[in-house]
Amino acid sequence: MHIGFLNPQGNFDPLDSHLTQHPDFGGQLVYVKELAIQLGRLGHKVDILTRRFDDTSWPEYSDPTDGWPGEENVRVIRLECGPEGFVEKEKLWPYLNEWVAGVREFYQEEGSSPDIYTAHYADGGMAAVLLQMREETPFTFTGHSLGSMKMERLIGDDNEFDILADRYRFDYRIAAERCSFAQAAAIVTSSDVERREHLGHHVYSGSINVEDDSKFCLIPPGVNPDIFGTDIVSADEDKIIAIIEDTIHRDIPAARRHLPMVICSSRLAPKKNIIGLVRAWAESETLMASANLIISLNRNPYPFYASEGAFTPKEKVIFDEIRELIDERNLWPCVMSLSMATQADLAAAYRHLGRAHRGVFALTAFHEPFGLSPLEAMACGLPAVVTQNGGPAESLTDGAGVLVDPYDPDDIASGLLKLVQREDCWKQYRDAGTKRVREVYTWERTAKSYENLFNRVLEGLYADKTVSSCPRWFFDPNSGENSLDWLKALWHN
Repeated sequence: MHIGFLNPQGNFDPLDSHLTQHPDFGGQLVYVKELAIQLGRLGHKVDILTRRFDDTSWPEYSDPTDGWPGEENVRVIRLECGPEGFVEKEKLWPYLNEWVAGVREFYQEEGSSPDIYTAHYADGGMAAVLLQMREETPFTFTGHSLGSMKMERLIGDDNEFDILADRYRFDYRIAAERCSFAQAAAIVTSSDVERREHLGHHVYSGSINVEDDSKFCLIPPGVNPDIFGTDIVSADEDKIIAIIEDTIHRDIPAARRHLPMVICSSRLAPKKNIIGLVRAWAESETLMASANLIISLNRNPYPFYASEGAFTPKEKVIFDEIRELIDERNLWPCVMSLSMATQADLAAAYRHLGRAHRGVFALTAFHEPFGLSPLEAMACGLPAVVTQNGGPAESLTDGAGVLVDPYDPDDIASGLLKLVQREDCWKQYRDAGTKRVREVYTWERTAKSYENLFNRVLEGLYADKTVSSCPRWFFDPNSGENSLDWLKALWHN
């Protein structure tokens, strides 16, 4: 089978450069890369179609083709559209037609094209819709994170609506998601929560019926066992261990070094709620006396010492709020920072913290569509304390992890204390978590589920398309229709 991944904003390269260091380099890239590689190993020909650009700040993405060593069945194909340099995903919408034309031209020159497309994120879905308007190749759609959820988090009242809608182009994103849901042969979700709560949001009304089982396929993502595991030894394992121990001795007083280490590893984004985790320490003397906190920010190993130029303006606002709280409550003796450049480095850090410091992984995001990072930590031997909102409520069942209310610092503290105060409880959750990941969440299993879905789609065993047309303004800026008025009417319906 020839499979085409549609990822206009997916920036892939063999070294996973800049992964998680920018909003456009998030978990979706890990998902697509690992899935594509596993499908290639199943014997399929796989193309990841993305955007090519020349930009001195992002030199890794200028070659027209790329791939990963040893994965001969997988190609990264970069096609130009729009300006010469990097373009944020929110500003990519006007160039999708040009990019889709490049996809068609590429395959016309090759003399063959994919049997099926799998579209990821809203722009990938819309690219699939545009392709299907010109040819009959079916596609599946995986939304990852949805515009409706981001709107719920960011838009407090009508006074903010126009500004935020314009900044994040929610008009284009919601329209693209509606079209993608309606036209896809099948929709892939990571959890039942995602299907019924996220896709059931009223802005998608008329484009999708979440009760239609024939339209949906539940496929959880996986963990890479070659990187994340208790028995793996990475090339830089000893180096990472030395960095961690040197940092502990630099930042944590000797009298506290015997305490368990809680690690938080995520982007500085409002939805990740790192401040909520720090607030748990600030408001619980018991937690402060029982554990230390490691904040891994991916970009700067010493942000609390030299943060100038390390963050974007928006990240700086969040970081300054965290630092002010640490100052205010004098949390410096129990807080340290790390920076792990690669997934392999992060996995090595998890392993060492589990073995030497009775480590715990924490993710207190306000909402997590699925939650792959806790599973990666669990695979390396760290029990996890994770948000109860979203996918983790399904993936961390039966004692595989501790679920907490991210809006409640006391509940976060209670969840952490459950593990850091009792070694027997820590071991119980560690073993249960590792077992669950090994049995349920592997990329090989994910790829076989996609393979089965693709076969069923190609055999015609999928739902009829929903009748839902895309708004005229999406294709014609001179249509006379106002996209923000369209969105506002939909939002308040």
